[in-house]
This record gives sequence, C-alpha cells and structure tokens, in this order.
Amino acid sequence: MGEIQCAFKMKLKPGMAEEYKRRHDAIWPELKKVISDSGVYDYSIFLDEETNILFAYQKLKPGNKADEQKNDPVVRKWWDMMADIMDVNPDNSPVSIPLKQMFHMD
Repeated sequence: MGEIQCAFKMKLKPGMAEEYKRRHDAIWPELKKVISDSGVYDYSIFLDEETNILFAYQKLKPGNKADEQKNDPVVRKWWDMMADIMDVNPDNSPVSIPLKQMFHMD
C-alpha cells in the first residue's frame, strides 16, 4: 500500500490571517518533529481569503500514527497557542472537517 492523502478544512477568526501566517512561519522545531515522526509529510495549508477557511493537505506514510498526535504535549501546547485565532473544540484542538477526495491526477 502506498502513501495516503488527507485533506481537511479549518476556520480562522476574522482578521487573523496575518497572525496565523506569522505563527506558522515560526513553527516550533519540536512540533515539526512530532508531525514528521507520526508519518505526516508534504503538509500544506492554504487560505480562502473570502471565507477565512483553511484548506490543509497532507501525505501520510503507510502505518502512520497521525491520529495519535492529539496525545502529544507539544501538539496540545500549539493548540492552546492557536486557540485565540481559530475556531476550536473545547480541548482547543482546531475544528477540523475531513474532506472527501473527488479526483486525483498522477
């Protein structure tokens, strides 16, 4: 089995695009390590400026443990830091809505 593709959407609070970009430009090395070690690679996030919707796209290695990131203290600390500029759940995780793949071209 090859790579797995994953896409989801999240939402920024109004006026927070520059701050979101600033924080991600300074992403913590330890957070990048947690993400990579869980089997996620080729990770991009795009912004629809009209709606403040973030579109995230990841490739995951077979046997990845991406679902376990939520248990890592570094990830939880990041969520807490981001909670003031995004729509979040009660645990400060971003509200994340999976998207169904409708087309892929190699």
